[in-house]
Amino acid sequence: MITPALFDFLRDLKQNNDREWFKAQKPRYEAEVVDPVTEFIAGLVEPVARISPHIIVDPRPNGGSRFRIYRDTRFSKDKSPYKTQVGCQFRHEAGKDAHAPGFYIHLAPGEVFFGGGVWGPKGEALRQIRQRIVDKPERWQEATGALELRGDQLVRAPKGFDPEHPLIEDLRRKSFFSFRDADEKLACSDGFEAAVEEQFQKVAPLMKFIADALLLEF
Repeated sequence: MITPALFDFLRDLKQNNDREWFKAQKPRYEAEVVDPVTEFIAGLVEPVARISPHIIVDPRPNGGSRFRIYRDTRFSKDKSPYKTQVGCQFRHEAGKDAHAPGFYIHLAPGEVFFGGGVWGPKGEALRQIRQRIVDKPERWQEATGALELRGDQLVRAPKGFDPEHPLIEDLRRKSFFSFRDADEKLACSDGFEAAVEEQFQKVAPLMKFIADALLLEF
């Protein structure tokens, strides 16, 4: 079970984001972050499989659904070596990277959210989703009517799409993702897994719409 110790560790890491500190605190990191998150992910294997057998939930502590804590600093001015949040992505079996459709959980001090969709699809994938919205507007509205979509939008209509289209606000989106905002109290409660599963079920129609647009099974 996730406990307040996970968030305490992340707060401390934010104040001491260097390799020497982290090396000394590695046993604490394993006990307070890796172990409970691994257990939590394992508990989601069956609930997510009931939503879609094509979404991968991998509880392995290394190479699984939890993102590595190490930052890629090659192209960043911020050379802090470690992330100060825990991210878990359960992506479609056809996906090769973080831009594949999937579910996501984010844990950070003062910032907990979880949901699903596709974040930052590129090129042809983005065009296919937009075209599916044009071709199946009623299905799109059914899939998203109860959701608040997040993410950046283009200032103008994307090339090749009617700027006067009734769904132009959605066609201008660069991502198609819906989150539920929560807090540390919920994340550390017995009801967290149920809350995550409920949100995943809520966004499942959006996920299916995206999968259909990308010619993927869901």
